[in-house]
Amino acid sequence: MTLKKRFGWGVGLAAGVFALAVPVIASAQVKIGVTISQTGPAASLGIPEAQTVALLPKEADGTKIQYIVLDDGTNPTRAVQNAQALINDDHVDAIIGSSTTPTSLAMVSTVAKAKTPMVAVAPFLPPPSKAISGPLEWAFQSPQPISLMASVLVHGMAAQHVKTLGFIGFSDGYGQDWLDNIRALVGEKGIKLVDVERYARNDTSVTGQVLRLMGANPDAILIAASSSPAVLPQQALKRSGYKGIIYQTGGAANNAVLQLCGADCNGMFLDASPLLVAQQLPEDYPVKKTSLAYFNAFEAKYGKGSVNQFGGNFWDAGQLILHAIPVALKSGARPGTEAFRVALRDAIEHTTGLAASEGVFNLSPTFHGGPMKAAMVMIEVVDGKWKYRPDLTPASQR
Repeated sequence: MTLKKRFGWGVGLAAGVFALAVPVIASAQVKIGVTISQTGPAASLGIPEAQTVALLPKEADGTKIQYIVLDDGTNPTRAVQNAQALINDDHVDAIIGSSTTPTSLAMVSTVAKAKTPMVAVAPFLPPPSKAISGPLEWAFQSPQPISLMASVLVHGMAAQHVKTLGFIGFSDGYGQDWLDNIRALVGEKGIKLVDVERYARNDTSVTGQVLRLMGANPDAILIAASSSPAVLPQQALKRSGYKGIIYQTGGAANNAVLQLCGADCNGMFLDASPLLVAQQLPEDYPVKKTSLAYFNAFEAKYGKGSVNQFGGNFWDAGQLILHAIPVALKSGARPGTEAFRVALRDAIEHTTGLAASEGVFNLSPTFHGGPMKAAMVMIEVVDGKWKYRPDLTPASQR
């Protein structure tokens, strides 16, 4: 594997993650561009994603691979600028990124115009539906779709006999996707949504929102946020004396969240990738072997307790592209050409039965949205650690 880094806008790759190596590039080499959020509010997502680059295979089907890694600072404008640079200056064959829903959404038009496939490591694509058309034909995602995450979470709520629910989420696409999905699902389980509050990723206080939520006296509250900003309402609710159940989305399934949150996260429930509790899964779980392969490789390199599902999202994005490269090469097209990018896109779209770290991928012209099988479990934070809760997880995901 060769790796090229660039330091854009005064921000570079996290110190100590990689050594800079820029060898002469062979003409047949596949170039994969990477734009992720190594700094900014989503840095706790982007850093393990960047670390995962070093674990990806050095070649596919005898063809060497170069990874070009840029930091977008959790900024949609920078994400677009990075995508343009990777396409126009580096002539990449595919792009992985970005780390958040807003930064990923921002890049779609750019990659589609350049006919360059993109695998996002944040959820933003729709559930299975009619044939995908327009710019989204060039976009894929490695995380599970929010529709699946929400259904698993609501199943857990019903299993815990929740009847009333409060909601506080990001005031952006991630928060809105979650709110739309929760609204569509809770009624089916006899759960009433009694209050909805929103906040920005860079807010420093949610006191007003928390007081309104507590005034509605719901049985449970869902925080639809990701990375370190998910800690803010969690701590505010606990320290204000809220006694109901607190749920978080998979966006908070991050060891950095546990470290920031401390004891305030104990008793928190969330939906998460099976990767996070890979060692606790039964032996016959469909992706236990592939989850443990990444889990063990990451912890061997970066230390015990270092693995999280955001690095897994990146690993799985890499697996999708690596799985597709031999298929695209068989078309006769050469890396660095539009014909190869088209063949690569088509191969990714027809991925079936690919077991990765976070589920089994079965993509199609009607679905680009991540794994759906063995892809989501319910977990609880107990004494600062993740605990698999099969009793709260739907049978379809066990």
